[in-house]
Amino acid sequence: MDIIIDEIIRSRRKTIALQVSHDARLIVRVPYNTSEKLIRKVIYEKRFWILKKQEEAKGKYKKVYSKEFVNGERFLFLGNSYELYIVDDFELSLIFNNELFFLSKKNLNKAKESFIKWYKEQAYKNFSERVAIYSKISGITYNKLKITNARKRWGSCSVKGNLNFTWRLIMAPLQVIDYVIVHELVHIKEKNHSKNFWNNVRIILPYYETQKKWLKENGHLLIL
Repeated sequence: MDIIIDEIIRSRRKTIALQVSHDARLIVRVPYNTSEKLIRKVIYEKRFWILKKQEEAKGKYKKVYSKEFVNGERFLFLGNSYELYIVDDFELSLIFNNELFFLSKKNLNKAKESFIKWYKEQAYKNFSERVAIYSKISGITYNKLKITNARKRWGSCSVKGNLNFTWRLIMAPLQVIDYVIVHELVHIKEKNHSKNFWNNVRIILPYYETQKKWLKENGHLLIL
């Protein structure tokens, strides 16, 4: 039974952790000097758990289809779903009026690009505001904020204190966005996922587990 490892992430952590992503990829997080032999041993011991989780992920993932950009199709924004209407005579490519999305018919061939551009703009605006709020609450300062095209990571934190968030996160509810923001802010102080790290997250967001669970169960829906 050969289980494929999709990604190995080495860091200063002390233990080996296995993660099955929403699209059934196996991600292995290990300490820097962990041997290939030990990694394979752990995977073999956990093989039934891995296969079970991958089957569950595939079952969820295959039910989500890429957007077709047609009338009545629904798009997520801040956790809510809004209908799309294609309009004939429209100056701008894409407009959102807090109730509906309107897309110019003449720009249908660039519909996905138009949505990504709009999502990125909204992500930068909203995330900047929320990061500023939680930076003030926590007393943790950061350097820069960047919106990325990441597909597998909701957010990350660099050694220079730069915060990175994928634009796809703007589709999630605000409370979930807050969780990811706080998660990365705390990483500026705590570089690993130690008990102290989660205690710091809990001080800022007492019920963060609910948002963490939402992201784990629904993250596969945040696609375009």
